[in-house]
Amino acid sequence: MTLDEFLALVRDRGEYDSRQEAERVSKAVLTVLADRISPGEATELSAQLPAPLNTAVQPDEDRPGSFGVDEFCRRVAARVGGHPRTAEWDASAVLSTVAEAVSGGQLNQLLSQLPSGYATLFGKPELS
Repeated sequence: MTLDEFLALVRDRGEYDSRQEAERVSKAVLTVLADRISPGEATELSAQLPAPLNTAVQPDEDRPGSFGVDEFCRRVAARVGGHPRTAEWDASAVLSTVAEAVSGGQLNQLLSQLPSGYATLFGKPELS
């Protein structure tokens, strides 16, 4: 998926006013996701995302943390300057697009590292 395609989907799903806003929110969500997954998984995910979004998923041995969806949304809200409830919307707009942009195997690996509550954010409620 190209950068333009990715951002068009995020913009549509998130109902953002501009491509720039879709890109800003995408980078914020992907950075928080990188904090939640292993460095190896971050590297694999980064390889399947279009530049410059792939740079938001930088592996860091010191960053992976174990936090649930509520904390994930709180961290997204802090990065975008919003409220945790709107951050859930933001996360879903970006992560459901990630689910379409990466291979099925990559998505399965990614979801296997996250508690079941995350599956809904990826547009996969049947996996919750």
